[in-house]
Amino acid sequence: MKTDISFKKINKLAIPALVAGIAEPLLSITDTAIIGNIENNATESLAAVGIVGAFISMLVWVFGQIRSAISSIISQYLGANKLEEIKSLPAQAITIVVVLSLLVIAISYPFSEIIFRFYNASGIILMYCVDYFNIRIFGFPFTLFTFAVFGVFRGLQNTYYPMIIAITGAVLNIVLDYLFVYGYANVIPAMYIKGAAYASVIAQITMALIAAILLYKKTSIPLKIVLPVHPEIKRLLVMILNLFIRTLALNLALYFGTAYATSYGKEYIAAYTIGLNLWLLGAFMIDGYASVGNILSGKLLGQKEYKMLIALNKKLLKYAFVLGIVFIVFGLFFYKPIGTLFTKETAVLEQFYLVFWVILAMQPLCAMTFIFDGTFKGLGEMKYLRNVLIFATLIGFIPTLMLFDYLDFNLYAIWIAFTVWMFFRGIFLFFKFKRKFSPLAQKQ
Repeated sequence: MKTDISFKKINKLAIPALVAGIAEPLLSITDTAIIGNIENNATESLAAVGIVGAFISMLVWVFGQIRSAISSIISQYLGANKLEEIKSLPAQAITIVVVLSLLVIAISYPFSEIIFRFYNASGIILMYCVDYFNIRIFGFPFTLFTFAVFGVFRGLQNTYYPMIIAITGAVLNIVLDYLFVYGYANVIPAMYIKGAAYASVIAQITMALIAAILLYKKTSIPLKIVLPVHPEIKRLLVMILNLFIRTLALNLALYFGTAYATSYGKEYIAAYTIGLNLWLLGAFMIDGYASVGNILSGKLLGQKEYKMLIALNKKLLKYAFVLGIVFIVFGLFFYKPIGTLFTKETAVLEQFYLVFWVILAMQPLCAMTFIFDGTFKGLGEMKYLRNVLIFATLIGFIPTLMLFDYLDFNLYAIWIAFTVWMFFRGIFLFFKFKRKFSPLAQKQ
């Protein structure tokens, strides 16, 4: 059966994935906006949320790559009409990643203060970092479980259920944030930054429960572990390992960005936190179309439909580019109000407004990079993705950051470095895709 890559089909997959993608960073954005407007130590609390958010995002991205690996393998088996042969793999993969997440908690929880000193946090910011992290980290296994289930659904060409799960989690998080951070009457005391952490964990647990129920009720994929170990587990683990190394390189860039911003002062890290969350929001919006690349490219590869693969990639690039332009226009139109949504601190807003235009200008470049990123994950090209990101980080991001920091560009240095980083990633993936699949398409 020929794979449908029409505008209708693409958007049927992309829009739910886009909504789900927005919902994921919305948890962090909600924490940022609500914490940034508390009465006591708002700037310090906002800085702590940003630092911890960067570290937890690192953990989620490192271990959450199981989503892409599972999606890639399942979609390839689906394209080859061999889905029955892969049914035992997801439960085994989920077990592995959840066990790893528990090890992460056991290692990071006792050393949380040391971890955030490494991010240049000190004084009250350090105290808030430890308080926030020591609660948030317990949501980590539930997030990884949910991500793995998302990978199963995406492999089955279903982005609707991940959207439902993500929206539920985001809405619940917003409601609980207001209740726990500010308090409610005499029933719930105001817990400030700890309240935001509790809200996020409850939302993560809820999402995991819904994910498990939907997987059980709506698919034939079991959550029960069945032995022997599936033969594809080795390929899955190799994929995850390559993505793991790749994500370490990705998070090295995020670490340097956060550490440099923290060293500039509390106003700078607070402004950087706002900018980073908005940048991630744009990234996850585009990720809706990147997810289609992940889902359909694996299926087309399984069917050996190389011409359609190239056509799909061109369409996704066009749609994502348009979305990037929309994000720019919206950001320029609401330039000032967006900042005041997160904080009323004049010093923080001043730094944020100085660099926000760079974040907006990056969006078309991000669109190209993220589309190719999703496509290569669907193709199972994890090794090349790993090598490109290592190169972009070590040769692009870090030298650029150090150069412009030396020139006293402060937050500009960080966002210029991110721009160079995205360019390196996008351009190498573009030429690799063209070089590999154009000859194969010409033979058909």
